[in-house]
Amino acid sequence: MDKNLSQTRLKKLETRKGARRSSEIQNEVLDALNQGKIESINLVEWLAIDMPILLHNVLTEIGLENQVQTLYHQSLKLKNEGVMKRLKGIGELLFNAFENDEYCFTIFETLVNHPSDMVRGWMAFYIAANHHLYLSDRLEIMRRFAEDSSMSVRECAWLSLRPYLVEDLTTSFQLLIPWVQGQDPNIRRCAVEATRPRGVWCKHIPTLKKNPEHGLTLLEFVRSDSSKYVQRSVGNWLNDASKSRPDWVINTCMRWQEESPTKETNWIIKHGLRTLNKKAIQ
Repeated sequence: MDKNLSQTRLKKLETRKGARRSSEIQNEVLDALNQGKIESINLVEWLAIDMPILLHNVLTEIGLENQVQTLYHQSLKLKNEGVMKRLKGIGELLFNAFENDEYCFTIFETLVNHPSDMVRGWMAFYIAANHHLYLSDRLEIMRRFAEDSSMSVRECAWLSLRPYLVEDLTTSFQLLIPWVQGQDPNIRRCAVEATRPRGVWCKHIPTLKKNPEHGLTLLEFVRSDSSKYVQRSVGNWLNDASKSRPDWVINTCMRWQEESPTKETNWIIKHGLRTLNKKAIQ
């Protein structure tokens, strides 16, 4: 891809004047995205990617011509599904195709390190398609996706982990404690985001909607986190809980305000109480 065009896209991103609609994406950029030559730089570009075309191009590029047509036609069956079902579906297609291949590890590593953030996102769901992993092993593998430089891949990380975490929340919270204690804010944020009672683009967790106090196993470690990325996720966690347990959220925020009177905690509290405050004003 032309170097000047890449610099123009990044400059637009920095000034927040990038494409707001898919029709605003330059043809050269869209072609490069569909060929897997570049990462998307915003949600509009990411959603504009034609997944079957990208899959066809990427598999051809890495020399898997024998599987290209079969997987391409299978991916076309997902075209009318939502974006998350398409991501998950292609991850499953890839896992089923290469799970027993003698070069499965090489194929996996090639795709995990691919320039396209969409391709790397597929591979998070490739791991999700393997139902035989211990949760501890699953978490260890998923760290590379949770700390990815692309936000879209980080979203795929927690979304692919969430169904397995829900199966045993007590064990999951214990295994995630080192994540919220870690140095990387992306890892801390993944642990919080994956366990939100309601979340985005995912099923709710009834147990945490009813008994959000279980979440304190993780939230206490990040109630005054230095990263705004993590703070926003913690605030969203509280806001989720406030829709079913406003009493618990209010009491937790009051306690945090007393025990942790920092600007970071205050920002989290304000963000976490926004739905309740909006209702109070009305």
